[in-house]
Amino acid sequence: MFDLSDMKWWKSMLEVLNDGVIFIDESGKILWVNRSIEQMSGYSSEELIGQPCSMLAWEMCGIELANCGDGWCALFRDGKLERKRGFLQRKDGARIPVLKNASLLRDQNNGLAGAIETVTDISELCDKDRELSVLRTAQSSAKGFKGIIGSSPGIRKVFDLLLQAADSDSPVIILGETGTGKELVAHAIHDLGPRTNKPLVKVNCSALNESLLESELFGHVKGAYTGAHTGREGRFEEASGGEIFLDEIGDIPLSFQVKLLRILEEKIVQRVGSNKDISVDFRLFSATNRNIEGLVDAGTFRKDLFYRINTIPISLPPLRERQEDIPALTQHFLEWGRISTGKQIASVSDQTMRLMMNYSWPGNVRELKGTVEYFFVICKDVVVEPKHLPPAILRASNSTSGIQPGNCNSSITQQRIIEAISASGGNQTKAARSLGVSRITLWKWIKRFNINVKS
Repeated sequence: MFDLSDMKWWKSMLEVLNDGVIFIDESGKILWVNRSIEQMSGYSSEELIGQPCSMLAWEMCGIELANCGDGWCALFRDGKLERKRGFLQRKDGARIPVLKNASLLRDQNNGLAGAIETVTDISELCDKDRELSVLRTAQSSAKGFKGIIGSSPGIRKVFDLLLQAADSDSPVIILGETGTGKELVAHAIHDLGPRTNKPLVKVNCSALNESLLESELFGHVKGAYTGAHTGREGRFEEASGGEIFLDEIGDIPLSFQVKLLRILEEKIVQRVGSNKDISVDFRLFSATNRNIEGLVDAGTFRKDLFYRINTIPISLPPLRERQEDIPALTQHFLEWGRISTGKQIASVSDQTMRLMMNYSWPGNVRELKGTVEYFFVICKDVVVEPKHLPPAILRASNSTSGIQPGNCNSSITQQRIIEAISASGGNQTKAARSLGVSRITLWKWIKRFNINVKS
């Protein structure tokens, strides 16, 4: 048996480790534990020392003991225990998942003196595994994940990119029209990534002019400008260790973009009114509803900044291009509406859903959410009927009522379709929008009339 009294310096070092450390003698009794073991187990060191290590009900040791016929534990037979995954039972009876390593200790004469064990709490990793499992399941589910609802090909592609982006620390840029859910994507990647326990700081760049943007992002010292009565840290400092989400990054003034590029490349900020460098560690999420490549071509967005933020681009499809998700989205928002209002609106009628499916949804998912909220204000019934739809959707349906798919039997209607496709240069999405119908409806008309669409 070895003497722990000579290990003062070693014990001081072991006390600061996040991993738990246990010394046991050759009979399996606990000689010493560090503070991490006390925190994991809920026992004090006084309660543990002198007790058999089986007191912690190691699941992996129980397995080893059952499989070992020539000793109290396979550790003393094999000399080590490597990366065994199992559970530690706390004093309160709770079981926490842990990863355990162990090795024998020998004295100066190479005689058996005991063993040292290290224990890692992997609760967070197990939680992450469960979330990833849910996300993978969501790729084939209409319910979606973390508020991103749907099972259309476009959304499934987004789910794939979420998984890949979560495993990286590179900048992500989220592209999509207003209302497509760009902030939801940023939150999903943050929740799945290694910085999930650190802050996600959000800044709307379009809401601030250049001087306010500089102070907001970089912070300022006392007296930096009129009204700066106290100093404050900027959003990059606030996000250090975590992630920062720059929404509408395409609206940042060109003159400010070079300052932003320096921060991204050097991870150093200077508060307004100071020349002191402050190191920051963050991951960048950015988003825009503008054609950022077009801004680069026009010279209003720096090409070098674009290349810096465009490492992992994620494009969100507009709702009109994933209309098969509208029923699932509608049901999702109905469920939330029932919870928040207490009204028991169960569903929408088939006719109502047909009108919703044929609407172009210029405001995308945000507009659909607002439409369902409108139902809960207007509808007094259990089922939503067309009369309960907002005026914009009713006007759109009335304007296209003369060219519904079932009535496409006149040469004039066919000619209108051909003219719309020609005017759009063959872009069926634009053609459908000009006709006030969905792309799916236009596709049905093209098939019905056997219209030759040149790509």
